[in-house]
Amino acid sequence: MSFEKNLARLEQIASSLDRDDLSLAESLKLFEEGIGLLKSASAEVAKAEGQVRTLVEKAEGVFEVSE
Repeated sequence: MSFEKNLARLEQIASSLDRDDLSLAESLKLFEEGIGLLKSASAEVAKAEGQVRTLVEKAEGVFEVSE
């Protein structure tokens, strides 16, 4: 699943968890799904950060990370 789809699904899950009509079992299932999506999205961000660092290093010939 793409980063954007993970993010959209995480937003849906957060909205669902804010409701009062979910059972504990449903809430736990959604929370578990959300944790998995969060791990996947975090991995995508880390991969993108690595690609940006590589591009900056190649473009400038010197490795710098600006914050």
